[in-house]
Amino acid sequence: MLRINKSLTEEELLEGCRKGKASAQRGLYDRLAPKMLGVCLRYIKDREEAEHIMIGGIVKVFEKLDQFKSEGSFEGWVRRIIVNDCLMYIRKNRNMSLETDIDNVSDSPNLSVMEDSLDKADLLKLISELPVGYRTVFNLYAIEGYSHAEIAKQLDINENTSKSQLSRARKWLQARLIEMEKEIENTYTNGSSKH
Repeated sequence: MLRINKSLTEEELLEGCRKGKASAQRGLYDRLAPKMLGVCLRYIKDREEAEHIMIGGIVKVFEKLDQFKSEGSFEGWVRRIIVNDCLMYIRKNRNMSLETDIDNVSDSPNLSVMEDSLDKADLLKLISELPVGYRTVFNLYAIEGYSHAEIAKQLDINENTSKSQLSRARKWLQARLIEMEKEIENTYTNGSSKH
């Protein structure tokens, strides 16, 4: 009998995975892998390493699937596992070179300039160019929504160091944005004067 393959719901995939069905595992992997690779690439520049972390993280998801109690978002639960694996990789393999503490740093970055001037791909490219310590804290705070206290605990640093890294990341991004805008302006000015 010919069976029409319909798209399974997340719950059906999870149930199939809990029963050890390879087709459900493949379906869940196919659904998760692109987004989770994107998460990994925000923390780890090397694509091959990021893919390795993503695959290992998804394997961990399958191993710990019984711990997910359907409270909150499954994707959010998976993202936490992937982010934690990225942080473990950074701690093991990279010198994050976190800067020393500074006091009285603003908690909330002003990203409105970047939002008006850049599309998502441009912003992600800029974020990927940040030094690893800045990039890690920026991703955790601005993208993942961690508090400075949570970041400090995750990275085993002082809360003010987290604030310092975020502030420096923001300044670095804003400086790069100004450089990019000047390059575009010069291209436009030089290009239009030739006509």
